[in-house]
Amino acid sequence: MSSNAVVVEGLSKRYRIGAAHTDYTTLRDRLAGMFRRMGRAEKREIWALRDVNLEIPQGEALGLIGHNGAGKSTLLKILSRITEPTEGRALLHGRVASLLEVGTGFHPELTGRENIFLNGAILGMTRAEIRKNFDAIVAFSEVEKFLDTPVKHYSSGMYVRLAFAVAAHLTPEILLVDEVLAVGDIEFQRRCLGRMNEVARSGRTVVFVSHNLDSIERLCTKAVLMRRGTVEIFGPTRDVVAAYLARTERSAIIDLTAFSGRSGEGRAQIMGVELLSADGQQLLDSIPFGESFRVRMHYEAKERLSGASFGFGLLSEKGARIFITESFELGITYDLEPGTGKVECEIHSPNVVPGVYRLELWLSDIPGVRATDHLASVGEIEVTPGEADVRSIATLASGVRGFVYVDCAWGELSKGPGRQP
Repeated sequence: MSSNAVVVEGLSKRYRIGAAHTDYTTLRDRLAGMFRRMGRAEKREIWALRDVNLEIPQGEALGLIGHNGAGKSTLLKILSRITEPTEGRALLHGRVASLLEVGTGFHPELTGRENIFLNGAILGMTRAEIRKNFDAIVAFSEVEKFLDTPVKHYSSGMYVRLAFAVAAHLTPEILLVDEVLAVGDIEFQRRCLGRMNEVARSGRTVVFVSHNLDSIERLCTKAVLMRRGTVEIFGPTRDVVAAYLARTERSAIIDLTAFSGRSGEGRAQIMGVELLSADGQQLLDSIPFGESFRVRMHYEAKERLSGASFGFGLLSEKGARIFITESFELGITYDLEPGTGKVECEIHSPNVVPGVYRLELWLSDIPGVRATDHLASVGEIEVTPGEADVRSIATLASGVRGFVYVDCAWGELSKGPGRQP
């Protein structure tokens, strides 16, 4: 038997932009298409993957990283047999469980209990195996009170907790996980990483896609950096992450119209973000240490939203959250009409130490409860030392002083007896 759990040979995937499925076209569609072809013979194709070759040994925890559109999720969909490759092949040795989006394989009309058995059966488990792991699945997902409620009434967080619990506890030989863990809270993400560590240590294989580089480094022994559908670097995780951070492009204006790593119902979406000086006049590609700046979000509402809330967060290079702010928490909400618009937030003297950071953005239609659009990690911005009068500012970017500079005042040394034992 092969010592490799996954073997990918010459894998390529091509998509035709705007191509319709010919089985369902009407006569009108065919005639229109004929005249279009007569007018111009333009072919619009995108290669989401191009000649990818990989070997993943059994028991390996492999991380897939790269910019949005690099081909990470497409590769996972091919490994999960959701889509077929255009060229090449992928060989998987063992039972596969995949979690590529919230509630994958769940039936909305069935209860949580019924979906555990349904999803387990889809993964090839016997009823006895499912019963054996049932209590552990319920305990991990923390949905015991709602176990006999149809999952269509679950929140997105409950959905993903139950879906992950089923996929991770039904003893797959290969576990494929996409960026869905961003839906959960910090404690849930920590438990998920712990569970995936257990899976990997038990000799099974994990393939993990995430923009949270801290999670990738904690979980994965090897990593792949993908770029434009190809494998750019494959090696030890720390080396691959360092190369990725060194090559990341920085931009003051971030166009998000084609951003694929967003979640939410999409009733309104953030289409772009700009960073500006405190007076809103100058576009920034870096922020001087200690100086205020503005975040300008461009949005498009597909329908009227009443009482909407915008949020902004700053993340470290590896995905650790530095701070967040949301308009709702400050008593400010917005009534959005269908169409486009923009909103600004001023960040007062954040004192974030020099370094490179990423942005987290969201737009909530039910503030504090549900985001209609959430972008977990976008763009990059650099905080530079600037001209602030701070002692030892050269050492701030070293990392040993954390992410935030706090201006403190130490008192005089008081002579006399100290604290008695």
